[in-house]
Amino acid sequence: MNTSVKRILVTGGAGYIGSFTTKMLLDEGFEVVVFDSLERGFKEAVDGRAKLIEGDIRDKSSLDNLFNNEKFDAVIHFAGYISVEESEKNPELYRENNVVGSENLFRIAVERGGVKNFVFSSSAAVYGNPQKIPIPENHPTNPTSKYGETKFTTEQNLAKLQKENPEISYVCLRYFNASGASIDGTLGERHDPETHIIPLALKSIINGSEFYLYGTDCNTPDGTCIRDYIHVLDLAKAHILALEKISQNPSGYIYNVGTGKGYSNREVINTIEKVVGNKINVNTKERREGDPEILVADSSKINRELGFTPKYSDLETIVKSAWQWHKNNSKFKIQNSK
Repeated sequence: MNTSVKRILVTGGAGYIGSFTTKMLLDEGFEVVVFDSLERGFKEAVDGRAKLIEGDIRDKSSLDNLFNNEKFDAVIHFAGYISVEESEKNPELYRENNVVGSENLFRIAVERGGVKNFVFSSSAAVYGNPQKIPIPENHPTNPTSKYGETKFTTEQNLAKLQKENPEISYVCLRYFNASGASIDGTLGERHDPETHIIPLALKSIINGSEFYLYGTDCNTPDGTCIRDYIHVLDLAKAHILALEKISQNPSGYIYNVGTGKGYSNREVINTIEKVVGNKINVNTKERREGDPEILVADSSKINRELGFTPKYSDLETIVKSAWQWHKNNSKFKIQNSK
């Protein structure tokens, strides 16, 4: 642990990326408090070494209590809704939680808690349909979904807060596609509702159900969307490197977190079938509203400035680890359909 930042608040620490980051922070010697509503997170995903406080970022009184009673050197903010499709159907829900809730958190953390360091869980969705591939951080921001809009607005609100309070430092990490599970299969991806391709495809194999492939008319080699997949262990490490950065060089930073390599949805399906040894029952559907065709990161900036090098983010390792998690946590008998 090469940082003066030691006691960390992790909002949304009972969720997928939050729970992995909490565990890695603890393993590297940080003290962690998790703040989570448990609306979409899972208490059992929170490492037992962390202190768990149940609360909602939309509730100012619970945030007041939190920062009056606990002191933190930094906040890592994950608590947010993540579905592009749901954001289109219910934009006000996403605005209230992702934008208003985040603004509550940041301002109360500064005013009540004296917090000066923030790491924000942002998204490549802020770019919209890219004008160039791979996408650099200075690419124009033009979100095509309400979800992407909420992430970009929150980035802007964090920058505005820093202008008002120049002692604040922050890092916005623009994730590409978080994926995978712990290598031993003890911690993994669990959303309700689930919207991500790898867990949905694996569940379809386990349950013997149909898998819906959205969009086969994209301007890509096989007609399906292309995404840059980043293993959740690599993503968790990026947050610790971000803490080190603002501890040593206070300022405001934006980094893509990806690999620079894209895989199409068809390639993902083929890799899953190869790893599992079962065929997926694919049912093609129209593209989902707000889904860009290609999202691949230019991650050279985070490589250069933070020394970030993904270790687990080749597609086969991602799928193998995810499969181990789903096998370990499934009560269903797998039907061999090869």
